[in-house]
Amino acid sequence: MNSQTAPLAHEAETPLVDAEILSTPAPDPTPAPSRARRLLLAASLVLIALNLRPVFSSLSVLLPEIMKTTGLSPAGASLLTTLPVLCLGLFAFPAPALARRFGAERTLLGAMLLVGVGTLLRGSGSLSMLFLASAVAGAGIGVANVLLPGLVKRDFAKQAALMTGLYTLAICAGAAGAAAFSVPLQHHLAGDSWQLALAAWALPAAVVLLLWAPQALPVKPKPSHSAQPAGKLWHDRLAWQVTGFMGLQSALAYAVLGWLAPILRERGLDASSAGYVVSAALLVQVATCLLIPTLAVRMRDQRLLAAGMPALVVVSMLSFLFAPLSSLWFWALLLGCGQGGIFSLALTLIVLRAADVRAAAQLSSMAQGVGYLISISGPLFVGLLRGWTGSFASSALLFVVLGVLMIWCGLGAGRALLVQPR
Repeated sequence: MNSQTAPLAHEAETPLVDAEILSTPAPDPTPAPSRARRLLLAASLVLIALNLRPVFSSLSVLLPEIMKTTGLSPAGASLLTTLPVLCLGLFAFPAPALARRFGAERTLLGAMLLVGVGTLLRGSGSLSMLFLASAVAGAGIGVANVLLPGLVKRDFAKQAALMTGLYTLAICAGAAGAAAFSVPLQHHLAGDSWQLALAAWALPAAVVLLLWAPQALPVKPKPSHSAQPAGKLWHDRLAWQVTGFMGLQSALAYAVLGWLAPILRERGLDASSAGYVVSAALLVQVATCLLIPTLAVRMRDQRLLAAGMPALVVVSMLSFLFAPLSSLWFWALLLGCGQGGIFSLALTLIVLRAADVRAAAQLSSMAQGVGYLISISGPLFVGLLRGWTGSFASSALLFVVLGVLMIWCGLGAGRALLVQPR
């Protein structure tokens, strides 16, 4: 074991912020703007966050219509829901280099342009273009995921906790809004068009581009002041346990985003109601996202949380498959609590298991980069199992396996130890 006992005292203020930011050197500080410009900057960053999940949840609730009208097979639908998730992992890696070359602001502008164009092109009606456009949007989201927290930390250092709460809320609200309103939007469009309903989510991205471009384009790239290279963690067992926990919770999260609505519809729920249930589960995540990090850093170790939260998610997903439909809202509440908890706990563990900034940067890069690649297993295998067996009930075994593996990783990652880069 290449790990040592962790100190019991940790900074409890903003573990969620630091966990994401440390994956890349923070951008250089900018001159203090006026109050009005700071408010515009804050609003822009929150609106950017609002656009980071509609691509996933809007597709989910409309997927049965897409499969019916295009003849897309369950295996093809599985690939369609997995492709943008894969891009999150692949394009997280070059994001820091792009930011150093072009500047964080301009790179984020380019990322949002990809999100907007990709989202718009999903409405072309072409199945091949739907795949390509989903990948383009996923690539933009992957880059934005990495850069957005660094800008929050740089320009709102004294309000980092507040801004993190706001952009976390915006991410959940964007996903929930797309899940809730995509089907009603489809019904109100000419021809009951799912194509236009998907493309309509490019409008919020266009608004953000109009707000962000005047702020980003004048900012020139600055010389990089990256820290010297840190040691590697590829041989550290604890680092792999943290990475496994991060990746497996993402696998369950994107399985929910991609397939929960089709699961509920197969059980007899109408399209709008399925979207509302998914939306409710996503909104509930906000509460535990804000609560769990504060609770985790005050505990001697995090093994209880790392075992309990995944169990809550798995029980909720099994209930969506087999419990009476009358109890769905209760399980949506529990699912949101569990998923918000394991997401924020995964980020918090990155900070708690690192002894210093350099170790945290290495662990964050490994856990989030590799973790997003692990996460494709969730949406991919839910769709494949549906195609092989003809029913979503077969996904029950997948959810149990993912949950057991996550608990196993969490019991290791939750110990009061530190990773040792070398």
